[in-house]
Amino acid sequence: MALETVFSLGLLATLTKTAGLGAVPKDALDFSRRVQLRTGAGAGQADRLWYSDRTLAASANEDLDLAGVLTDNFGATFTLARVKALVVAAAASNTNNVIVGAASSNAWSALLGATGTITVRPDTVVAMCAGVADGTGYAVTAGTGDLLRVANSAGGSSVTYQIIVIGASA
Repeated sequence: MALETVFSLGLLATLTKTAGLGAVPKDALDFSRRVQLRTGAGAGQADRLWYSDRTLAASANEDLDLAGVLTDNFGATFTLARVKALVVAAAASNTNNVIVGAASSNAWSALLGATGTITVRPDTVVAMCAGVADGTGYAVTAGTGDLLRVANSAGGSSVTYQIIVIGASA
């Protein structure tokens, strides 16, 4: 199977201020970054894709095993040696936050450390992508460093989120 990936981020922002004599000074930012990953397992390459729409009950969590338990949409076992891109998007309808990171054992720690987390508030997206020159990405160690925890931050209501993981098998 071949995997071609284009990860694109664009940001346009204009800050204006009213000044004397009708002048409107402005500061404009046009930022973009595009990473194109070809099929393979080296620098600038990825060969595995897994994504899912998921729901966690109030106060619940799940540990997503990045090496050998999840299956892709073709039924193949999803096993990574390195993560090249990760996207987590929390539903706008959530009341609670989605917390990503810090599995209690065998944590995938390459991105956030063993105890670090990211809080994904309702209607928020967080994303990471290794660049084309990065041959390492974020290492996954089967059996000892492969669990990505996703948790509902509180009781009272469930949370829904989307997750995309792109990586290399070797």
